[in-house]
Amino acid sequence: MLSRAEQAAWDARYESGEYRPRPAAGPFLEAWINRLPAGRALDVACGAGRHAFRLAEAGHRVDAIDVSRVAIGMAQVEAERRRLDINWRVADLDDHELPDAAYAVITVIRYVNRRLWPRLVEALAPEGWLLVEHHLKTSADVDGPSSPEFRLDPQELLKAFASLRIIFYEEALIPADDQGRRYAVARLVASKGAVGW
Repeated sequence: MLSRAEQAAWDARYESGEYRPRPAAGPFLEAWINRLPAGRALDVACGAGRHAFRLAEAGHRVDAIDVSRVAIGMAQVEAERRRLDINWRVADLDDHELPDAAYAVITVIRYVNRRLWPRLVEALAPEGWLLVEHHLKTSADVDGPSSPEFRLDPQELLKAFASLRIIFYEEALIPADDQGRRYAVARLVASKGAVGW
């Protein structure tokens, strides 16, 4: 469970502009958005909401959760501007209950919480899809978190979600910006049961 000081630190990062809202969803979600099953979606650690916006624009009923009140406040303002109806929640995901078998889609983009992973599987509806992208441990010169705690071991996602049907998995170096910086990431798309094709 996050302490109040940790929650306040996240709020301060958003207030200071360290985490600037980005208007568009990341390329990973964008690449899969048209293949996702219809229905209720959960965006985990949604930040200022860019992936929640994209899911809502694609027709999903979206729950979006983050620990930062400031981030959620920013997201609500932008969602109203875009006329998107999204269920925003301020919550610590360490102790926030997720409904069983409720979500057709769950997205977790660059938020590492290994204790949460089994609960995400339980929260997936039958034939629901999970999309995960996290920073990866590497010897390459990359940007991203300096602490290995917030980077995955090679194939860690495959082991963690072995109970699901793996649709797609990759470990890759991707552009971080147009200045030549890079991220090392692991990406997984998995389904709880059949995927309809």
